Amino acid sequence: MFAKVAILATVALVGWAVFARPTGAHGQRVFYRVRAYDTLWTIAASHYAGDPRSAIWQIEQANKLADTTIHPGEVLLLP
Repeated sequence: MFAKVAILATVALVGWAVFARPTGAHGQRVFYRVRAYDTLWTIAASHYAGDPRSAIWQIEQANKLADTTIHPGEVLLLP
């Protein structure tokens, strides 16, 4: 009895591992290449609705930025 349950569980796990696919629920990742004179404020204001301060915090967290300093050519993930 235990062997049958173990085999069934193993088959189910292998089947799940083989056929599992991402759902795309989070959507496509959006990247932004920083241009001259860009600031996190201007990027947040142009890509997010509402108060840019929360978007700035999200951008900082997603890109592991120590502060708000960004440089032209840098590529940022926009969450």
